[in-house]
Amino acid sequence: MTWTLVSLLGLLAGVISGLFGVGGAVVIIPGLVLIAKLPQHTAHGTSLAALLLPVGLLGVLEYSKRQQVNWGYAAVVAVGLLIGAYFGARLAGSISDVTLRKAFGGFLLLISAKLLLT
Repeated sequence: MTWTLVSLLGLLAGVISGLFGVGGAVVIIPGLVLIAKLPQHTAHGTSLAALLLPVGLLGVLEYSKRQQVNWGYAAVVAVGLLIGAYFGARLAGSISDVTLRKAFGGFLLLISAKLLLT
C-alpha cells in the first residue's frame, strides 16, 4: 500500500510541478514524511534524488515548445542551485530532524502567506 501511495505522490508532484513550475518538493517531502514515515532528512534526500531528471526534462520541453523559457536566466539559476544545494545539504546534515521539519514548515508558511497576500 505504501508503494502505491508513494507512486500517487509522485504523480501528484509531477502535475503540480508542470502546472506551477515548482520542483515538487513542497508535495514530495511532506508526503514522504507523513505517508512513507521517512525521517525528515531522508525525505529531503529522497526528494532531491527523485527530482534530478524527470521534472526538469519533460516539463522544460513542454514550456520550451511555447518559447516560455529564458535560457540565460535558467543557466544562471542552475549555477546557483548547484552551489546552493551543496551548502544547503551540508547545513541540513548539521541540524536535527525536528529542527529541519520545523524550518521546512515555516518556510512553506512564509512562502504561502507571501503568495496569498500579494
